[in-house]
Amino acid sequence: MQPAPAFLLHKRPYRETSALVELLTLHHGRVRAVAQGVQRPGSRSRGRLQPFAPLHVTWVGEGELKRLRLMEGRGSAALLAGEGLLCGLYANELLTRVLPVELPVPEVFAFYTAMLEVLPRPEGRAGALRRLEVAALEALDAWPRFTDPEGGELDPQRRYVLDPASRAFVAGEGGIDGRTLRLLARGDWAEPGLAGPAKAVTRAALAPLLGSRSLRSRELMRQLAQRRRAGSH
Repeated sequence: MQPAPAFLLHKRPYRETSALVELLTLHHGRVRAVAQGVQRPGSRSRGRLQPFAPLHVTWVGEGELKRLRLMEGRGSAALLAGEGLLCGLYANELLTRVLPVELPVPEVFAFYTAMLEVLPRPEGRAGALRRLEVAALEALDAWPRFTDPEGGELDPQRRYVLDPASRAFVAGEGGIDGRTLRLLARGDWAEPGLAGPAKAVTRAALAPLLGSRSLRSRELMRQLAQRRRAGSH
């Protein structure tokens, strides 16, 4: 096979000197593989196989678990720290959890690549994460329909909550008003005041895919926010 563009999503030790890795690849989506010898001291591949660093990889194997054959760097890793690093860890954990193995998701790969360029700058982080989440939801046919369950238009004056079973919105207390949902449906995510509702919609849509096990990266982000609030008092 030709070397495939890829990013490392997750890595954990395997046997004495190898690692089990989860990769996001351009043409094959999420790929699970064994990186043999990568944990050995002095291994050149060990330095290359880092989060947020663009790679070229090849692998062999017919089953779900592949064996990496070639792993080369194709650029420098994104320099992330603090909140930017936590956002990157969130993206990696999310894609590892929701993407099926070897489902081609080129749009997700494109938005992930673009996200890494934005995360060092605080003002672009939320938008980059939302675009990645939307790309993943659309690839999994799980993006909301922005209608009521019968396919009717949402009333701008009423408030709605997402019904995961139908992927439609039903009237409900504490939900999002129909006007805001209509803006989100058109893709007007940059409109003032839409950051919170956009996050609420993607989180509700992702919840059935994630199940009951919470994301560790979300908890870390919540702890960081709490420390910042405590430090400001």
